[in-house]
Amino acid sequence: MPNIRLIRRRIRSVQNTAKITNAMSMIAASKMRRAQERDLNARPYAEKMLEVLAHLASQYQGADITHPLLERRELKRVEMLHITPDRGLCGGLNANVNRRTASFLAEEKVSASLVTVGKKGRDFMVRYGQEVRAVFTDLGDKPSLADILPISRVIIDDYTSGYADRVFLVYTQFVSTMSQRPVLRQILPIEPVSNGGPKTEYIYEPNALDVLGELLPRFIEMQIYHAVLESIASEQSARMVAMRNATDNAHDMIQDLTLLFNKARQEMITKELLDITGGVTALE
Repeated sequence: MPNIRLIRRRIRSVQNTAKITNAMSMIAASKMRRAQERDLNARPYAEKMLEVLAHLASQYQGADITHPLLERRELKRVEMLHITPDRGLCGGLNANVNRRTASFLAEEKVSASLVTVGKKGRDFMVRYGQEVRAVFTDLGDKPSLADILPISRVIIDDYTSGYADRVFLVYTQFVSTMSQRPVLRQILPIEPVSNGGPKTEYIYEPNALDVLGELLPRFIEMQIYHAVLESIASEQSARMVAMRNATDNAHDMIQDLTLLFNKARQEMITKELLDITGGVTALE
């Protein structure tokens, strides 16, 4: 017969767990809405910057542009900017983005180093045996562009100094509340691609080449900042869904344990009644 005391203790434990996961789900939901707003507000700016950059680059196609961020070199070493959350309890989000980077590194036949943003990515890559060149953690849920500047400075310096011949950005793209997709794309050297839409004519002062030189570092900073915002929105969405599922599973477990408790209690009462009835019969 199951131990009633242990079952009662297990029910209390699961109830406490359900309260915690429910609270975490509500907190993640409130943070998710704010993170989605920041992410969606930053997208038009990033898209417009890419449009202007493509327009500038198209004016110098075939020309000898010597800006270091546009320089293409023979591929000998790649650098990965790997963006993950600092915390877990967000379903398979961390595993998916870590697996995406690990599979890419396994396919590459050249040396690789990593710049990690987030504790989960750092811990995974250290266990994986990869060279971690720099680590950035504790950006919080509301990072500003100023918080991203040290990250972009490391990336730009490594590329312009010749330490890395190509830089890739890996992060989780927010698609919807239920869907987050790991994305890997190259950010250095910069390869502006026109979207094929209607051409807009711009007037640049003092000239287009100077503007291009100033815009390229800002473009890298904005791409990294937008990737961090996408990662935060994905993290909060994934955590809200994961904690909601955990709460539902805890309630299902409580129902099963309550049923088991009632059956054990009924069995115990029945056994006691049978003992009493048997004692009365023996006395008669």
